[in-house]
Amino acid sequence: MTSEKTELAIARADRVMRSLNERDGAVRDAARRERQRLNAGLGRTLARVGIAVGTISLATIVIGLIIPIGMFGFLAAVGLAIGVAALLLVSGGKDIAAPNVTSDLHNGEMVQRFDSYLFRTRRALPAPAQAEIDLLSAQLPPLRQTLERIADLDPNAQDARRLMSVHLPNLIDRYLHVPSAYREQRDGEGVSVDERLVEALVAGRQALTEISEKLARADMAAFETQGRFIQSRYQEKTLD
Repeated sequence: MTSEKTELAIARADRVMRSLNERDGAVRDAARRERQRLNAGLGRTLARVGIAVGTISLATIVIGLIIPIGMFGFLAAVGLAIGVAALLLVSGGKDIAAPNVTSDLHNGEMVQRFDSYLFRTRRALPAPAQAEIDLLSAQLPPLRQTLERIADLDPNAQDARRLMSVHLPNLIDRYLHVPSAYREQRDGEGVSVDERLVEALVAGRQALTEISEKLARADMAAFETQGRFIQSRYQEKTLD
């Protein structure tokens, strides 16, 4: 028979493996969403390049029909097209490589930018903070679906926007500014920089969870109200 100690060890190992599997799944999902954003950004950049090159080509043809431009004019047009294409690719590549979390975006795009920001900064954080980032990233897709239906000025949306555009990015940026040699030093409350980061990420994640729950309860209440109205308005009433 298996001893109680062995069973406890097996159960503990199962919990650890299950936690690792869930965490790996969250990381894979975040990476997949980031690839989708990169592909979309690359597609937009290539479209701009195509439009610019097409415009230059059309202008060259029109000018050539009016005034002969000769070989040098043709080469100048080709060089201009190549230069514009390179400029658009470089500027587009920078925009894709370093997405900014700004406060002037619609709710859905705000969540997308914040999700990308978390994915790109995750590797620079300690392991406990990475685990919190994974939990935070996992709740962003359903939050995005909810926020896309809500006005930007909704109080709950405003709270979520402040967390995603200001508070959490500033927290991570300030952490990264601290030299690694000082991150284990403890402050007046006996908390290290790494521990403070994890605690703040937990608080931010819980705040977003509360916002999601508030929005879900509001949707449930609206659904219940609509259902009661339809029942009271259209339900057949039997007479005694």
